[in-house]
Amino acid sequence: MFDIGWSELVVIGVVALIAIGPKELPGVLRSVGFWMGKVRKMAAEFQGQFQEAMREAEMSDLKKHADDLNDTAKQLTSSFENFDPLKDTGTAKPATDAVSLPETAASDVNAEAATPAPDYGQVAAMPDTPVAEPKAPEPASATPVEPPPEPVRREA
Repeated sequence: MFDIGWSELVVIGVVALIAIGPKELPGVLRSVGFWMGKVRKMAAEFQGQFQEAMREAEMSDLKKHADDLNDTAKQLTSSFENFDPLKDTGTAKPATDAVSLPETAASDVNAEAATPAPDYGQVAAMPDTPVAEPKAPEPASATPVEPPPEPVRREA
């Protein structure tokens, strides 16, 4: 704030010592320190209030932005509630409007556009065919199973 160096402070101290006198100088310095503390405290309080006002203004801007985003999301959600992508599948326009094609290619495109697109919106009914029931597992054979032969032991 103030650009005061050590040499200027020494000059101010010498002038104060001569003008005020050595007897009253400590009391004057004490009162100057007291008033400087008060000024600093008031400056810090003002700066704190200013910072608080800036935070509130920023928070109100953020709240407004969040509300705008929320409204946009609600509008998008409501516009997609009745969205049916299969509803408009058969209404495609031929691509010949924007591009000039040679005569033969244009006629081929128009012929393809004239054929109706398949309707995937409905599922074709299945013919009435009997469903084969799963077979039950066959019972085990009634013949007993022979145990495996025992290993041959050799005596030494």
